[in-house]
Amino acid sequence: MQWGTSLERRIDVVARRVLQGAPHHGSRARLIEFAVFLLKQAWACIFGASLLVLIIAARLWYPDDALLARNDALTIAAVLIQVVMIAFRLETGRELWVIVIFHLTGTVMELFKTDVGSWQYAAGGFLHLGAVPLFSGFMYGAVGSYMVRVHRLFDLGFTRYPRRWLTVVLAAAIYANFFAHHFWIDLRWVLIVAVVVLWLPTRMYARSWRVTLRLPLLAVFAGVAVFIYAAENIGTWAGAWSYPNQADGWELVSPSKLTSWFLLMIISVVLVTLVYPPAGAR
Repeated sequence: MQWGTSLERRIDVVARRVLQGAPHHGSRARLIEFAVFLLKQAWACIFGASLLVLIIAARLWYPDDALLARNDALTIAAVLIQVVMIAFRLETGRELWVIVIFHLTGTVMELFKTDVGSWQYAAGGFLHLGAVPLFSGFMYGAVGSYMVRVHRLFDLGFTRYPRRWLTVVLAAAIYANFFAHHFWIDLRWVLIVAVVVLWLPTRMYARSWRVTLRLPLLAVFAGVAVFIYAAENIGTWAGAWSYPNQADGWELVSPSKLTSWFLLMIISVVLVTLVYPPAGAR
């Protein structure tokens, strides 16, 4: 495992000691490998999962007449989660920088999107910028946290990864389109084609334990986008924010948002590679 925190290195030592007698072949070996894969994924999601649990809990149990507005309570809770993760060495300093970058780029987009009516948050509270509660930036930070953690937990390596300057240019164009399509034509499908052309030859290698998975990187992008879309449906159901079609009651987020999340994934990946350059397959 690369770049692990001190706590993670201790967990890794204990896990290897427990698993050292495990069989190399057969159904039991495959089951153990799958269990390790799921546990690593759960650990990579710890920040986002904690934030999602808080959003659901606020929907179910936070009183509407509380002195502290729900948005403010969520913001304070998100900050506390971040503090705990740093204090207990669940997160590295480099990861914190990535999360801050995601937080800032996400908040800028939120300010614009709420102003043009793409979605809205409940009013109230003091911890907000314009119509955007500060906890919203942590939701983007959760994506960044997952991306950098999964990078080192699975010792990710790549073959035929595109030149980084090309990926930076494309990511900048995608980010600009999130704003520009409100005033000009929407180029998302052109950008999706560009993503496919650029990353189609790329294969990702992810080491679970003994097994190294070889996956088309575009399929991984799509899978994570679907996962985030599912979390978005939970978040809107919990009232963290809402789209115009949910004004009269909750309904599923439009599947068209999958393309938005797919493109946002590209921005996320490129931002992470600025901190952790993509390594070759090991």
